[in-house]
Amino acid sequence: MQTSTLAPVQKKTDPGIPVIPDGLPVPERYWAMAAILLGIALTVLDSTLVNLALPDITRHFGAEPQAAVWVVNAYQLATLGLLLPCAKLGERVGYRRVYLVGLAVFTAASLGCVVAPSLPMLAAARAVQGLGAAGMMAVNAALVRLTYPTAVLGRGLALNSVVVATSSVAGPSVAAVVLSVASWPWLFLIQVPLGGFLMWMGRRALPASPPRQGGQPLRPTEVALNIALFSLVFLGADAFGARRGGLAEGGMLAAGFGLLALGALVGWVYVRGQLRQPAPLFPVDLLRIPVFALSMCTSVTAFAAQTLAFIALPFLLLQGQGRSHLAAGLIITAWPAGVVVMAPIAGRLLGHYAAGLLGGIGQGVLALGLLWLALLPAHPADWQMIVPLLVCGAGFGLFQSPNNHTIVTSAPLQRAGAASGMLGTARLTGQTGGAVMLGLIFSFAGVQGGGPAIALGLAAALAAVSASFSLLRLRAV
Repeated sequence: MQTSTLAPVQKKTDPGIPVIPDGLPVPERYWAMAAILLGIALTVLDSTLVNLALPDITRHFGAEPQAAVWVVNAYQLATLGLLLPCAKLGERVGYRRVYLVGLAVFTAASLGCVVAPSLPMLAAARAVQGLGAAGMMAVNAALVRLTYPTAVLGRGLALNSVVVATSSVAGPSVAAVVLSVASWPWLFLIQVPLGGFLMWMGRRALPASPPRQGGQPLRPTEVALNIALFSLVFLGADAFGARRGGLAEGGMLAAGFGLLALGALVGWVYVRGQLRQPAPLFPVDLLRIPVFALSMCTSVTAFAAQTLAFIALPFLLLQGQGRSHLAAGLIITAWPAGVVVMAPIAGRLLGHYAAGLLGGIGQGVLALGLLWLALLPAHPADWQMIVPLLVCGAGFGLFQSPNNHTIVTSAPLQRAGAASGMLGTARLTGQTGGAVMLGLIFSFAGVQGGGPAIALGLAAALAAVSASFSLLRLRAV
């Protein structure tokens, strides 16, 4: 049987901590979950939706291709840098309020993207979109924790995992459908009525969490240091990923080292100050909990492995194996299909087996699936690609729900916002790291050569490391 990692039930005498009901009754729970899932799907989809439209956007504004990357980077930077501040704000003013304000900002910024008169204005609107997405992502898991009773929380997190996993790979497919019948502004325009509908639903269905009395407010210096830390690390890593070798681009390597070094300095100053705070913005208090820290390591390495594979697979299928876009898309769909099948099963197994064991097995299965893909012949049959992709999806689905459950529940209830913010931070950090590693691999091994196979092999190694972190939790509990 699983050893519980749930925080002790709070007492009514705890100062400043409101007493919160254990979940919502049915059918209110279903309506609340629908609002939460649609919101996270919208934000995760938007992070990859624009990639396919970058050539069209570049031509529309007459800009250089390298400038268009900021349409993507601005969103990612804003989201990554503001996740933790939004999470702490949710602890102070209520998760529902932060979610709804974030949704309103996201929806307004989507309209701003449609009417942007220039590429810099479009990038600025995307940054505001990222701010809104940060507000929604930061409190996502905390809202799930308020929606489901503790006894069945694993099922709610499993549903959440399914939506995140499928949305993260559905972006290019959704974009392809839209762009086949309309121009690129429609990618943002369709989000406006969806956002309006979600705001209406969220106001009526989302669980309310009373604001926490007392505590430390958000300090502008802390927020600035948090943004600076994640921005410097992101930009430094991006400089390495953008490098293509050769003397002409040696400056990118130096810039990458410089930005990472400055990020390390900012991080040292920032974290040192956080150590003295009772409820720090950067949750070093939670990272002192061994199970929480190991779960974060498990998540970062797992999402790095997933991203390496997700980005490498289209190159392998399209350029390496000469398949059509439709065939490649259908084959890759096997991965999220495996997640959809396994994640609900993992949610039910969580009540009977330790999360560390389930996560370790899941990541071990993922590692085997990725290694299988890396060792396939140059021109495999469709089924030879689909079967290992199903294995990868099943492994990831078995890992994600138990791991998320541990991250959310190993924190005290009054720090659920910080745990929720770290959940999103781990995912985005892992995805950024995976993309950078792939850029370095393609820089030296090429796209049409052995690059994709090397990337899949490295992804398998990262999944194995993730499995080790997960299994270590069995001794930490």
